[in-house]
Amino acid sequence: MLARQLLKAGNEYRALRRQIPLGVIRSRAEYDRAVATLDTIIDEIGEDETHPLADLAEALGVFVEAYDKAHYQTPSPSPRAMLRFLMEQHDLGQSDLPEIGSQGVVSEIISGKRSLNVRQISRLAKRFNVSSSVFVEE
Repeated sequence: MLARQLLKAGNEYRALRRQIPLGVIRSRAEYDRAVATLDTIIDEIGEDETHPLADLAEALGVFVEAYDKAHYQTPSPSPRAMLRFLMEQHDLGQSDLPEIGSQGVVSEIISGKRSLNVRQISRLAKRFNVSSSVFVEE
């Protein structure tokens, strides 16, 4: 009985995959098709997480994201860029970070003349509630 149900489900799944690229994406063509399908679904459902197609959109998103991670490297921002971003987000000036040093020290770090040390990294991570790895040079 179970074997028959699995066979039927397998056939139905293959038919569904011919319509919608729902599964592991193995090529750029499958990726493009999955993204186009996902875009169409999102255009249809908008922000409605209770829409009947919302689960399908989420599943497609998982497969698209996995393909992206495997095939496209997203560059990480430099520690200086991350510090500038966080300062901007928190509306901070160079003199507002005494935990890493004087305004002059902060200026040198942001301009790339000086690198953050371990103590400064630890204090910035704590202040901004982020992983210390965002402030570590690669």
